[in-house]
Amino acid sequence: MNLNPLPGDLRERVLESLGLQGPPQADWAGLHRLYDAWCRNIPFDNLRKLLHLRGGLEGPLPGATPEDFLQSWIQYGTGGTCWSNAAALHSLLTTLGFDARLGLGTMLVVPDLPPNHGTVLVTLDSQRFLVDGSMLHGEPLLLEDASVTGVGHPAWGVRCDRRDGRWHVWWRPLHKVDGFECRLEHFDATPEDYRQRYEQTRGWSPFNYEVSARRNRGDSVSGVAFGHAVTLNPDGSVHREPVDLAERNRILIEEVGIREELVAQLPADIPTPPPPGSKTAQASSATP
Repeated sequence: MNLNPLPGDLRERVLESLGLQGPPQADWAGLHRLYDAWCRNIPFDNLRKLLHLRGGLEGPLPGATPEDFLQSWIQYGTGGTCWSNAAALHSLLTTLGFDARLGLGTMLVVPDLPPNHGTVLVTLDSQRFLVDGSMLHGEPLLLEDASVTGVGHPAWGVRCDRRDGRWHVWWRPLHKVDGFECRLEHFDATPEDYRQRYEQTRGWSPFNYEVSARRNRGDSVSGVAFGHAVTLNPDGSVHREPVDLAERNRILIEEVGIREELVAQLPADIPTPPPPGSKTAQASSATP
């Protein structure tokens, strides 16, 4: 049950903007249609968060509520990072009658990290499916205990297996195209958990300093990540090259679909510092 359903007028505007003719049925076909439309139209990006932080603005981070996230997408074409996009996707799904839960995962960029990722689980006829607003894997990912599953697309495909009591999903972010795993921890988080975890990223996050944005287009994934234009091609190959500010902004407008008036406000990237308390940060502070 969704205790905070989307207002009816917003729900209708979202469905129309996604190109869906009316609400999808709360079944496999409806989930597939909805998630595919989400992946093709709503990017993963940190643009509004960058504007908020670099502008020294007060108040909640952008996209802290599903309503703010979705209204901004309709107006500007922006998405958000994991806590905001998962909360918005979950709210839309439950408003449409799907049995959806908020989950916590750990992006295993290095070992022994605490949970750092928000995602969504949908249950249909006792089967469990992952629909992730950051990985954007195009179709719901079946989670099974006893077998390896996956989405077999050359550009945005993922694979999943269960080890040590938890599912591990291998995927390719644009800043690390050889891929890494996301370990799924549990699926009993609350919207308030998400708001708190999102707010905790205000001090440091890999998405607080440099533009990162991705969107599924045709049979490719296009975007910008940490000063590079990146395309995951339909044959599985990767095109990656550094970009200047003008080219970065062109890609955001023409390929990711962000409105020009918002892109014009974006600051230049600054190098991402190491996480506070990390060995790299300690070594840097000790250097005379």
